[in-house]
Amino acid sequence: MITRRNFCKKSLLLIGGMAVPLAALEIFNPGRLSAEKDDPAKVRWVFLVDTFKCVGCGFCVRACKLENEIPYDANVSRTWVERYVVTKDGQVHTDSPKAARDGFTSKSIDQASRGLLEIKDEDIDKAFFVPKLCNQCDNPPCVQVCPVGATYQTPDGVVLVDRTWCIGCGYCVMGCPYGVRFFHPVYKAAEKCNFCYHRISKGLKSACVEACPFGARRIGNIKDPEDPVTRIIMTERVAVLKEEYGTKPQVFYLGMSREVK
Repeated sequence: MITRRNFCKKSLLLIGGMAVPLAALEIFNPGRLSAEKDDPAKVRWVFLVDTFKCVGCGFCVRACKLENEIPYDANVSRTWVERYVVTKDGQVHTDSPKAARDGFTSKSIDQASRGLLEIKDEDIDKAFFVPKLCNQCDNPPCVQVCPVGATYQTPDGVVLVDRTWCIGCGYCVMGCPYGVRFFHPVYKAAEKCNFCYHRISKGLKSACVEACPFGARRIGNIKDPEDPVTRIIMTERVAVLKEEYGTKPQVFYLGMSREVK
């Protein structure tokens, strides 16, 4: 017997011929998250991004580069901020010049080789900023595809990269559905955000969290029910990126807009 819920799901999939995975239609369920964390480990690091608070200043990007030996002027970064401008005709324009290292000092949308796009204020429906970083997946494809074990997962869930073991094959870069991987221009090894593991494992905040003047970035332990980040994730409406891929990302967003991919 078909239930009302199943009927609505099937109807949504058929409207307009959309081939949308069922997981993409699910609202994130904190109860399921709690069940997934039912293991003996006492710590599982998670990240919370509040898009309502992000102003695109770029302080987080600069702090990350300086903390993690990413050449300041290189066009690569462990974390970045995207600007979304949605016009009244429904078009979505996105840019992140220099990973937003210097913030967004111009209203013009940087289209890379296509130049700058000027959008009139009266044509804008909404605009917002979205910080992005490695999602520290519970089911990380980058770990699965690494042929030499240079990418591995710690007991508290953080995915790390051993630069001395990395052979530069690029499988992890291709395997990441979030596009967070790149090659370090100096070390010639795969690179990505690691939640500043050298800091959080000593009780410190990650560099980007410490640098954010507006509290848009927070890190916490999902195993601790009293952790402020855990409380928000469990009690407020949060979202994750590309849940339909089954990677179980551990970066959660407050105020996620449907235009964000």
